[in-house]
Amino acid sequence: MPTRRISTDPGWFGLYALPGFLGSAFIAIGGLGVGWFPLSADILQWKFIDFVQTETIGLALTRSFVVVGAALILQVWLVVGVDALHGKILRLETIYFSLIAWLLPLLVTPPLFSRDVYSYFMQGKMQLAGNNPYESGVSVVPGWFQSGVDPLWGDAPTPYGPVFLLVEKAIAAISQDSSLVASYLFRLTSLAGVVFICLSIPYLAKAHGVNPVSAAWIGVMNPLVLMHFVAGSHNDALMVGLVCIAMVLALRGHFISGVVVATLALGIKPVAIVLLPFLALIAAGSGASWIRRAKYGAIAGLIALSTLFITSALAETGPFGWIGSLSTPGTVKSWLSPTTAIGMLIGGSIRMLGFGNVVDTSVGITRLIGSVILAIVLVLLVVRPAGRSATRGVALSFVALVVLGPVVQPWYLLWSIPLLAVTGLSHKQVRLMVLAIAAFTIHGIANSSATADTFLELSDGIAMVLAGITLGLAMLASTAERSLILGDNTEQDMLPTSAAEIESARERELA
Repeated sequence: MPTRRISTDPGWFGLYALPGFLGSAFIAIGGLGVGWFPLSADILQWKFIDFVQTETIGLALTRSFVVVGAALILQVWLVVGVDALHGKILRLETIYFSLIAWLLPLLVTPPLFSRDVYSYFMQGKMQLAGNNPYESGVSVVPGWFQSGVDPLWGDAPTPYGPVFLLVEKAIAAISQDSSLVASYLFRLTSLAGVVFICLSIPYLAKAHGVNPVSAAWIGVMNPLVLMHFVAGSHNDALMVGLVCIAMVLALRGHFISGVVVATLALGIKPVAIVLLPFLALIAAGSGASWIRRAKYGAIAGLIALSTLFITSALAETGPFGWIGSLSTPGTVKSWLSPTTAIGMLIGGSIRMLGFGNVVDTSVGITRLIGSVILAIVLVLLVVRPAGRSATRGVALSFVALVVLGPVVQPWYLLWSIPLLAVTGLSHKQVRLMVLAIAAFTIHGIANSSATADTFLELSDGIAMVLAGITLGLAMLASTAERSLILGDNTEQDMLPTSAAEIESARERELA
């Protein structure tokens, strides 16, 4: 059988791979100072590590390394984008080989931009000790604080599904008492999610008439993936990867296996439940009656419930123990969440006027309103597709979850970005996406948290301003990047080649 020859575009290494590699190397070196090591780690006793972790000069230097590295990555990412959108990059291998070069240094840095990975480890330790993570927090495990867990989550039950509990338990058993070793094993699971996204993008993009090169550039090569899926090792990476695989399976006619994989994604983070009705729409076919759609919806529900029962039995947590823990992320008041921010502004204004402290009440009301609107939007996306493909519907559902949900973290944007990229973006949408990615990149390097006081701390505010200036200069370094961000007469989009292609993509999904 003839085999496809793997090749790249001329000059790809010097133009794209090497600058991004250097940027990641800067971040990896900086991570030795601003990354998260467990308090019990022997490496903290090393003189160099102690210097960069505790001394003002060391911290300043390593933070500067992270800022410079992020600026390099953001700038070269924009260069790749300009070339991809203008047809100068013809081979998907150029994107993926460059991405490999970019992420390699980040594989060895300690957890960066978040220390959630240590909570994962201690939840696994809880299970090994016979405790149920849905009933108590990791503080029941001796030595939890020394293992690097953020005290914010010490008493919080886990919000994750039974599938991820099995992953946590397995990694905790393998890594014994070393939370640092566990952090690297969790990074490998996140990397698997990134690989799943990479494998899915070519098929999904071609199914929608979108250039896979430009889709991969914005969908999986963007700086947020490097920061939060690789360096931060968030389990969202595995969830998103499984969502993408489930979409590919469903579009290729493998409905049952698609639902099973979607349920595995749900078993990592329950937000993936929005995928199930769209898989049913695909299986029902174009122009199907509502009875036929409901039938496939019921089948999807039964398969999902069966899969959840099996995984919950394996995790020994009970089939629905995770439902009561879904509110755990909402205990954080995040300024990044529109519904929470509006509530805090209203409550803060009332308090300033002398009418008492009603911040919690106002936040509760605005979150409730957001939840009601969210439910309506999710239903409308399913029952009124309005010419959208099912993949686009899933992407917009994730967008709605982020915009109207009670809490937002920077990596939540990555729930929808790959699926939006493969279904097509206008030049204005591309520019908006680039600006959003840049803004959250600035936020990420200025502070590793999105809690309520992020913008009220003077040091964090100064760091964010300096990071913003540095990255802003990098983004506007040349005419090509300025044209991508600010727009000009040479704007390029990522849309299907014609209106007929859009309808064709929808027909292919629902056929």
